[in-house]
Amino acid sequence: MASTHHRLDYTEFAVTDLDRATAFYRDAFGWGFNAYGPGYAGIRADPAEAYPEVGGFRVDDAVAPGGPLCILYSDDLGASETSVVAAGGTIVEPAYDFPGGRRFHFRDPEGNVLAVWSAS
Repeated sequence: MASTHHRLDYTEFAVTDLDRATAFYRDAFGWGFNAYGPGYAGIRADPAEAYPEVGGFRVDDAVAPGGPLCILYSDDLGASETSVVAAGGTIVEPAYDFPGGRRFHFRDPEGNVLAVWSAS
């Protein structure tokens, strides 16, 4: 996968517990990871392939609120919401309509807030 000028290429999350963060995203969305020691894990674009990576988890002392809102796409918004909750996430904004589809926002166990959207 080639990088494209001015397109989102890599998203890095601060986490305080790398194992908890990778377990949550693996269980909620089926993500795969490349482990680079106790302080970093790369997020694989395709869980079955080692590369390319589209982001990473960096161990830090704390997770600061705010920062960029990363938005994931889903073919089934309800199933994604169920997976988030089952994996230990918290829905902070229930699904709502917006021009172009529906989306919800959630907080992961590390405190990061992300959104998931669907066209239907």
